[in-house]
Amino acid sequence: MTPLTLDDAAALLVQLEPTDQEDIAKLREALADLALDVQVPLAAQPLVARAARLLGELADHRTDDREATLAAANVALDDAVTAVEAAERRAAARRDGGEARASSAAATTTAPIVVPEMPSPVAPAASSSTPAPAATVVDGSVDTVPDDSDLDLLRDFIIESVECVANSEAALLTLEASPDDAEAVNTVFRAFHTVKGTSAFLGLHRMAGFAHEAESLLSRVRDREIAYTSGCAELSLRSVDMLKAMLADIDRALAGDRRLVVPVGYSALIAALASYDPSHDASLAASPHSVATTSTAAESGDDTARRAAPAAATAGATTGTTGDSTVRVRTDRLDRLIDLIGELVIAESMIAGDPLVSGSAGGVHHDLARKVTHAGKITRELQELAMSMRMVPLRTMFSKLTRLVRDVAIKAGKQVEFVTDGEDTEIDRNMVDILGDPLVHMVRNAIDHGLEAPDQREAAGKARQGQVRLSAYHAGGNVVVELRDDGNGLDRDRIIRKAIEKGLIESDKGMSDSEIFALIFAPGFSTADTVTDLSGRGVGMDVVRRNIESIRGRIDIASAPGKGTTFTIRLPLTLAVTDGMLVRVGTERFIVPTVNIHMSFRPEPSMLSTVVGRGEVVMLRGEVMPMVRLHRLFGVADAVEHPTDGLLMIVGDGEQRRTVLLVDELLGQQQVVAKSLGEWLGTVRGISGGAILGDGRVGLILDVGDVVALGQSGASVPLPAGIALAA
Repeated sequence: MTPLTLDDAAALLVQLEPTDQEDIAKLREALADLALDVQVPLAAQPLVARAARLLGELADHRTDDREATLAAANVALDDAVTAVEAAERRAAARRDGGEARASSAAATTTAPIVVPEMPSPVAPAASSSTPAPAATVVDGSVDTVPDDSDLDLLRDFIIESVECVANSEAALLTLEASPDDAEAVNTVFRAFHTVKGTSAFLGLHRMAGFAHEAESLLSRVRDREIAYTSGCAELSLRSVDMLKAMLADIDRALAGDRRLVVPVGYSALIAALASYDPSHDASLAASPHSVATTSTAAESGDDTARRAAPAAATAGATTGTTGDSTVRVRTDRLDRLIDLIGELVIAESMIAGDPLVSGSAGGVHHDLARKVTHAGKITRELQELAMSMRMVPLRTMFSKLTRLVRDVAIKAGKQVEFVTDGEDTEIDRNMVDILGDPLVHMVRNAIDHGLEAPDQREAAGKARQGQVRLSAYHAGGNVVVELRDDGNGLDRDRIIRKAIEKGLIESDKGMSDSEIFALIFAPGFSTADTVTDLSGRGVGMDVVRRNIESIRGRIDIASAPGKGTTFTIRLPLTLAVTDGMLVRVGTERFIVPTVNIHMSFRPEPSMLSTVVGRGEVVMLRGEVMPMVRLHRLFGVADAVEHPTDGLLMIVGDGEQRRTVLLVDELLGQQQVVAKSLGEWLGTVRGISGGAILGDGRVGLILDVGDVVALGQSGASVPLPAGIALAA
């Protein structure tokens, strides 16, 4: 095919008729090539992209007024040629004025275009034409989403760009620890290049301009014009943050008024990128390599695997070469599917419990029972498959925390090695966002409060670089997330003094270490002497516990002086389905999550006693455990009064002291679909939700931790009248 220039393309377009379908399609591909591969100055890219989109409408028969569409494409391409000529004049003026860097815009206009062959979307730019000076954009100024934009295409662009940016951030952090990692440089370069080309094609010229400057900086690193120093790292990471802000603004604009607002700091950052000088690094970053990150691959010494990971992640997101075919599904549709399957499980349970099927109505219908059993098996498999679709790995969250560790370490003036393990551990998607904020607070505190300054660590015989380790794994039907540091550990005596000052306790008499350490979760509690912008205000740890408990999780603390602190978070695999033991208490039925149950037994009179200050207790195999009467706690009538006439169930979670619950009888183990109690009932202490049982009645799911706390405090929380539906 004969090579074309931009001028030739404009001349060819003038000669085309609306009915020249084949030629229009070929020219559209050529213009798309031009926009995506950045063979024209940045100021002309949106115009070339607009012409390509208009020709695409003609080629795909998506317009009724073909003549008007063709005319609009001609105008856009003429404007693009004019923009290129203006860029040439600016470049010539800079050359005449003795500018250090000459523009290659004049050469760009004669760059050959092959029709219809398309280049690789990650190929390097064909020229380094100087874009229009985007630094003149005023922060806070307003633009709009192009009127002719394909909204579905824009939404896909946002999703894919978010993945690109996330992968580039992980690669940048790897690059900071290993400045000579060429693959990491290429990963970031490809991400910025892809965002630039696609945003230019969609007419998002400000994002394209910014991505161009960020890509140019990485291009200098890739071509070894400059080294990847601390200042370069700082600018690159700030560029990632800016792209995130711009993508979030586009997402907001698509759902609202289509207004795009230039983020604060845009003009200053794009100017800094364009004029970056490595000799000025001291003004950009506090100290190089103040944080090191280590993943499972790096721990095992597999340096090749560590370098390849970011590239593989990017390739998998864009080309689908990871071995599995994937398709994007809107989260609201997935949630709706889960809800419907939950209703199906309930309906199947009700059918299976029907007297005609179970035989309790007289006579067993073997044929019907066999068919219902088969349907039940399929329903359970469908439920498990649907739940697995909602499970996501913790890798993305861990990557975000890697960036947080870097920034906090620099600000605190500490050297930190961040080690992650179990990034592929999966958890319910709906729980990831809720878990994110607590982990941010805990990681920040681990660096600011937990780790000592380098000089202090050296004086104590430790390495100057502290370590923060984040691990995740499955255990006993739960997901366990551990955050461990090798710092000073919690100061037990100081916590006690602060707690007494605040009136939280009168003394530490009879309190275990875990109970004392748990005092840091009290609202407003802080042992910091000074308030900084990192921590010390006493807000955060109470939010941590509240967020974790809101998803039926528990958090425990273990600490040793001079050796560090470990926070252990235990979470259910999913919030949608609960494995539980159905128990009866008087006229009510409750579901106790099986992960909280240790054992059940019928007590002997000799096991029961009352201890002053502790109430009723049960002695079993030398262990003394407090007893909670559920019927008294919830105000349930007609329940067993004497423990020897009922059953005792030992419950607990992790480091939590084991407690005994008094129930009338066990009705059997069930997997139930957890439902909220609804806005009209609100929150009921000790109850985390409800489930529709096989006979259509309601079982209340116990929040074991809350029940234990209520029982030990001697409080009672009678159930609202509207909730007593299980009778």
